[in-house]
Amino acid sequence: MLKAIIFDCDGVIVDSEPHHLKAFQIVLEAEGIVLTKEEYYEKYLALDDKGLFETILVKHKRPVDNQTLKRLILLKMPVYKQLSGEALFLYPGVVEFVKKAAGVYHLAIASGAFRGEIKAALDQGNIRSHFPVIVSAQDVRNGKPHPESYITALEKLNALTRADPPIKPSECVVIEDSLHGVEAARSAGMHCLAVTSSYPREMLIGKADRVVDTLVGLEPKDLEALCET
Repeated sequence: MLKAIIFDCDGVIVDSEPHHLKAFQIVLEAEGIVLTKEEYYEKYLALDDKGLFETILVKHKRPVDNQTLKRLILLKMPVYKQLSGEALFLYPGVVEFVKKAAGVYHLAIASGAFRGEIKAALDQGNIRSHFPVIVSAQDVRNGKPHPESYITALEKLNALTRADPPIKPSECVVIEDSLHGVEAARSAGMHCLAVTSSYPREMLIGKADRVVDTLVGLEPKDLEALCET
């Protein structure tokens, strides 16, 4: 039985990945590191800022310490804010889907983005009030593909709703766009709907329970079948 729908943000609700990529490229270029679009989408998509900077510094045999990571993260934040402020687009069908699901299912966000970035995205569609639970990069120790963000989102939903019995992972459907995100959802024991905004259908089939190109025309109740498998 479907009781909760948990959304990723970047690549699902808002088309922000190009802005994240550009911000990473600008910061890393100053460090003498080149990050290509192909490399980003193949290896780093869905990693939070700390995870990406840490991974790429190790790859390039650069020193990795908390001070360095914090410095790079703080450099990226205003760059991303400027880029996303110039052009940030919600994916078609998202607002309609969220409004239909609100009040019928419990909704949450579990994203590797920072809380302010998530709120800005939700405010674009005036849908922030439909998400009483937002789990951001600041709320977890381990980014995707680790399942912590989805486990934490469910814990917060259960604490908020005081559901009796508590909502189980098998009663949740996650909406994701990335391979790391799909892996995180499945590792959390949840079902997963994947959208093809970041990866082609053939890369997602067999990993997610269902793959769609867009949320346009999709009814929230259509996800109930995923919890019966």
